[in-house]
Amino acid sequence: MQIPFNKPYLTGKEQKYLEDALQRRELSGDGYYTERVTSLLERKFSLDKVMMTTSCTHALEIAVELIELKEGDEVIMPSFTFPSTANAVIKQGAKPVFAEIKKDTLNIDPADLEKKISKKTRAVIPVHYAGIACEMDEIAYLAEKYRLYIIEDAAQGVNARYKDKYLGGIGDLGCYSFHASKNYVSGEGGALVINNNNSYFKKRAEVIREKGTDRSRFLREEVDRYTWIDQGSSYSPAELLMAVLYAQLEEMDQIKNMRRKIYEKYYNYLKPFLKTPFLDSMSYIPENRDSNFHIFYLKFSNKEVRDLVITSLQNRGISAAFHYIPLHSSPMGQKLGYQTYDLALTTEVAATIMRLPLYPELTDQELRYILENTADVLGSCKYGR
Repeated sequence: MQIPFNKPYLTGKEQKYLEDALQRRELSGDGYYTERVTSLLERKFSLDKVMMTTSCTHALEIAVELIELKEGDEVIMPSFTFPSTANAVIKQGAKPVFAEIKKDTLNIDPADLEKKISKKTRAVIPVHYAGIACEMDEIAYLAEKYRLYIIEDAAQGVNARYKDKYLGGIGDLGCYSFHASKNYVSGEGGALVINNNNSYFKKRAEVIREKGTDRSRFLREEVDRYTWIDQGSSYSPAELLMAVLYAQLEEMDQIKNMRRKIYEKYYNYLKPFLKTPFLDSMSYIPENRDSNFHIFYLKFSNKEVRDLVITSLQNRGISAAFHYIPLHSSPMGQKLGYQTYDLALTTEVAATIMRLPLYPELTDQELRYILENTADVLGSCKYGR
């Protein structure tokens, strides 16, 4: 068999909605399907204000502009994340400060976060890795204590919860991704969530998102024409993308349940190998969190074993993969003054983690093939073969 790492799932309604969008002649942003997607997200997740964007990267860029980061400011985030998290901060002239992660969830460690807070710190960006929530109560406590903004990077966390709150809806601002690699897709796309009661955020976000104009007010017929009133950029996604996304979001709980079943089969089948010295841990969901089952990973005792397992599975047609190169140890991180040894756990996790394919269209036969071959390869490690 040849099993890819990811395959974007289609519900069957995408083509119907695309054809409808074409018939409506609404191809640019903020039309019928943007409104339906926005309303669905606000209603489903009990969110006050959602603004669709062309990517999660752009949602992050708007978020840091809203809190008016400036040169000399600092924002704390994990190093174990995608470059967009740090790039958004750097584009404002501010500095990303990298904190250590927790061993169980691979999310930012609140204890190390507090150690990194300085007089220059303006915000923290918790990244909900693998669709599993960060320690948001502890982070919220620290944010209140030190008067920091919370910008949730929930790129991987759509339709996951921390206690009774959906991710992206807990901090001052939240950011979603609907990239083709995520659970719910529009090819490219994202969303900015505004939870802070500051009305300035909502007004200015509309202007930034619409190229620095008051076009949003024009669409609501609050003004008879729109014009340039501030700086901004083109962040509104095309209606065709939103038509695809609406088909996805209508089925979000069904998609989540399909992913859950695969996740649970992985966990139950491979759990016995945790008793071996070469496998340290696997995906873990704390009791007070509801995951969206975005990723299933295994963490090995060392890089050599991890690389051997990945190569062995790939030779059998199974596209297993590692994940992020930590930002602090990247060339850009070194330009910021970081060294590889600065975050020991993050460095070790990045060198020893392996992800298995997880998407709804994995057939029972394919899943059985993955499980049996993974177990066989792990068994070879166990007996030193």
